[in-house]
Amino acid sequence: MSVTAASLPYLTARSSGAGGMAWSWRYEKRDGSEVLPVAGSVPQFPTQADAESWVGEVWRELLDQGVDAVTLLENGAKVYGPMSLHPAE
Repeated sequence: MSVTAASLPYLTARSSGAGGMAWSWRYEKRDGSEVLPVAGSVPQFPTQADAESWVGEVWRELLDQGVDAVTLLENGAKVYGPMSLHPAE
């Protein structure tokens, strides 16, 4: 599976629902600089579990597209990370 705009099943814009949380990932290089994958958009998810499940499914494709690590964000605030996408050696 290649990470493309079509493979991003979640919202790419913040939900307008009252009190809605938007969970997303910031994609990073090894030096901490931000990078966008080929899809060019950052999907947003309704729950933390959805965000974590999605990255668990596509981490290899993100790594192939130049993403070295991800940081989980809730409404733009860092929750945890950066988390390396490289396999443990």
